[in-house]
Amino acid sequence: MIIVITSMNVLPEKQKEVLQTLLSMLEPPEKEKGCLSYGIFSDIEDKNVFNMISEWETRQHLDRHMKSNRFGVLLGTKSLLCEPLKIQIVTVSDPEGIEAVNSVREKKKLIFPV
Repeated sequence: MIIVITSMNVLPEKQKEVLQTLLSMLEPPEKEKGCLSYGIFSDIEDKNVFNMISEWETRQHLDRHMKSNRFGVLLGTKSLLCEPLKIQIVTVSDPEGIEAVNSVREKKKLIFPV
């Protein structure tokens, strides 16, 4: 699985314009082959900071997305930002879920009884 974290620090006077652009890019993940999820999040401390997080089945799916017009729209927002777009691409080879948390918490109980 590939996770992409995109951070945008938007010029305050362009916040609504960027938000509208980002919202227009949201599509159900099943509409783009290989996209597992796609979300836009606003920073709770700074309404001008947006983070997009997307999950992809493979690097090939992500590469196809980065060549798309839709991704080009995202790159086109650079003149509306306070600083350059930050993109972090992370390859996850062994994802874990709540089972890992439960396992660690149960071990803690056994080692350090309360």
